Amino acid sequence: MRLAFWRDWTNKLPFQFSSPAPQPAVSQRVIADSQTSELGDVDLRVIWRKLVRNRGWVIVPTVTALVLSLMIVNMITPRYKSEARILIDGRENVFLRPNGERNDDRTAVDAEAVTSQVQLLLSRDLAREVIKQNKLAELPEFDSVLKGIPIWKALLALAGIGRDPFQMTPEERVMDAYFDRLTAYSVDKSRVVVIEFQSRDPELAARVANSIADGYLILQQAARQNQTKSASQWLLVEIEGLRKKVADADARVEEFRSKSGLLVGTNNTTLSNQQLGELNTQVSNARAAKADADAKARAIKQMLDSGKPIEASEVLNSELIRRLSEQRVTLRAQLAEQSSTLLDRHPRILELKAQIADIDRQIREEASKVSRALENDARIAGTRADSLNASLDQVKRQAASTNGQDVQLRAFEREAKAQRDLLESYLAKYREATTRENIEAAPADGRIISRATVSNTPAYPKKLPIVLIATLAMFLLTSGYITTTELLRMTAPRGATVRAPVPPIRDTHPQMTTSVTEIEQLSAQLRNLGEAGRKITIVGAHRDESVALTALTLARLLARNAKVVVADLTMNSPTMAAVSSDPSAPGLTDLMQGTASFGQIITKDRLSGVHMVGAGRDPSQRGLLQLPRINMAIDALLRAYDHVVLDAGTASDLPSSLIASQAHAVVIPDPKITMQGRATMRDQLLASGFLGVTILMSPVSNASAAPGVRAA
Repeated sequence: MRLAFWRDWTNKLPFQFSSPAPQPAVSQRVIADSQTSELGDVDLRVIWRKLVRNRGWVIVPTVTALVLSLMIVNMITPRYKSEARILIDGRENVFLRPNGERNDDRTAVDAEAVTSQVQLLLSRDLAREVIKQNKLAELPEFDSVLKGIPIWKALLALAGIGRDPFQMTPEERVMDAYFDRLTAYSVDKSRVVVIEFQSRDPELAARVANSIADGYLILQQAARQNQTKSASQWLLVEIEGLRKKVADADARVEEFRSKSGLLVGTNNTTLSNQQLGELNTQVSNARAAKADADAKARAIKQMLDSGKPIEASEVLNSELIRRLSEQRVTLRAQLAEQSSTLLDRHPRILELKAQIADIDRQIREEASKVSRALENDARIAGTRADSLNASLDQVKRQAASTNGQDVQLRAFEREAKAQRDLLESYLAKYREATTRENIEAAPADGRIISRATVSNTPAYPKKLPIVLIATLAMFLLTSGYITTTELLRMTAPRGATVRAPVPPIRDTHPQMTTSVTEIEQLSAQLRNLGEAGRKITIVGAHRDESVALTALTLARLLARNAKVVVADLTMNSPTMAAVSSDPSAPGLTDLMQGTASFGQIITKDRLSGVHMVGAGRDPSQRGLLQLPRINMAIDALLRAYDHVVLDAGTASDLPSSLIASQAHAVVIPDPKITMQGRATMRDQLLASGFLGVTILMSPVSNASAAPGVRAA
């Protein structure tokens, strides 16, 4: 659509900033009441007046419910409640445990064990004992037949709604009444079990609660003793059988040993194995003796051949060599003494030397004898080793021939040992079981930490809560019925009505200091318009980015408490591309061609929660925006978002059905336009189909935008 008022700025009348400009006439085309929808909203004042007018229908039933509830709670026979508490701690004496379990930690009780103990408190066996002990079957409170059946209960039983007491056994009637008054539960995050019992007699309630606690402990002790007794009887039977098995196994071992000749010697080994070990030791000793004698003989022989002094221990330890050595020492001393006064050729010197040489010869002969003796000892040790080896081989052959029998014998011995060990373990367990069976005071798994006491305060009925709930319920029912009927009347379909005209949004005052303040006031006014402010068309006088920046700023302000989408109809706006999370995303023309879906054309403002939709990626397809199908896309956006802001640019080639239908116009005029031109512009826009018109004093600039609403 082409707007002729864009050229009206040629009128040269100056702006008057000293006084406010006159307000334009009230538009008759604006929606009458922005706070009232076409279907009619809820008016709480009307509902309140309806309740006030019909207060009798609320007060009378409420008071009646109050009186009746008071009468009923005072007619009901009160019940008194007493409670006892038991701590489940596994109080087993450490000295009564089996020997293998005395070091284990058995005091921990899990939650499942505590729950199981609660079920034991609710067992029918325990209930029978408590009923018998306290003679509950003789009380009319627990057996309704004793006091007579009320007529209303009999009628209900005849109708099949309730149970006929006469069709039940006395035990069933007492059991039902007993369990109806008994409550047992475990305290959360603890091992404490609570027993609660109610009765018309407070003393009976306390007595029954304590009887249940005592009976529970007695039942546990009896169960422990019965378990121990059953175990000892079973062990006794098994022990008798094991004794026979052990005797048979031992007899089988001895019989097989005597037949196979595998007699046992010292250290519980067979004679053949013991002999084999001894022979092996003797062979080793003989070989060691032979090697030792050979080594000593060779050493002495080497000393004799080399002429060195014989210093072997076997030679030096000889008595003859020791005497000869002493004589040689004496002669050498005399030779040294005589050599100091006599010459070497003196007869005495020659005699002494001859004696010393003879003694050396005797020592060497004696050492040679020792060497020959050692050689003989080595030969004897070798002969003994050969003989022992022959004996050892013979014993080995005998042991190899009895290996199979030895294996079979060990199998018999293992079987006998296993039977003997099992018998000993059963005997130990039997002794422990008989000891535990004879102890009468075996501890139970729990202990009473709080016994029940007589209560003087009725636990049932709770008079005050019952009266309050009945009264409040009747009040809510009656007032809710009246409110519902009024809501149905208010939301009923009505005929078409003529909406009263309301003044449109006023132009921003000429004395506005900044464009941001102007846009913020405009966003607040658009929120208050309701349906008339959901579709907003931004139109400018020139092809620049002021229109896109104004549309983006207004959308960000509206998005603070609403869902807002900006539709760019100008094709490739730099401002929109700068802030879009996907500048290359498809747009409306791509949607109309079927090459993109709604999810693909919607992007997001990187600086706020505003969603953005472009016109399209191909400028040559801009003609598609003039087709009627574009209105379907805008209507879909209106159903999904609270506000749809259209950046129409100069709107020179856009149809009025797209930008004006059910929309509010925000105009960015030429700065030189006169006040008369503004009035003419507003009238033309209203005539073209806009619901309301706002003419800004100046566009939003990037420098003047407030923090949080500035463009990228």
